[in-house]
Amino acid sequence: MSQEKTHYRKAFNSPYLSSADITEPTVLTVARVVLEPDKTKKTKDRFNTAYFHEKEIRQGETLKPMILNATNSRTLKNLTGSAFIDDWTDVHVTVYVDHSVRFGRDTVEGLRISNERPRMTKPELTPNTQAWGHAITAYKRDGNLDAVEKCMFISDANKQALIQEAKNVG
Repeated sequence: MSQEKTHYRKAFNSPYLSSADITEPTVLTVARVVLEPDKTKKTKDRFNTAYFHEKEIRQGETLKPMILNATNSRTLKNLTGSAFIDDWTDVHVTVYVDHSVRFGRDTVEGLRISNERPRMTKPELTPNTQAWGHAITAYKRDGNLDAVEKCMFISDANKQALIQEAKNVG
């Protein structure tokens, strides 16, 4: 059984995602990217800042937005085919820690977005399967399909059918 350890940078409590938050390559979905002022108030700089659809990085741990440096901004440009941050929405990315990022004269840990799109291998949820029944139970319990969508792909049509069926079953 592996025990989670605490990274020394957690003490600095940054409002942004950092190498202290990512313990392994993590697939996230970019909800939007905005150009906004530095929330740490350490500079007057404005940053490309990515916000994600996922609410938690791990259970009980809120997922923070990620500052996109020039390298990660260029990677998103290449992944989306657009140089405009307004087009960088609903993009699946893999975020990982690179232990050899140059920052001035120092080599530090930094977050990187992989140049390759992650393979989305979630199975599709379809009617008349055991998983469908479990999804109905989850919907009735939670009032939404968030838990189901973490592990399965559901088309919009099947989502509506499942919700309707859950309401009819009572």
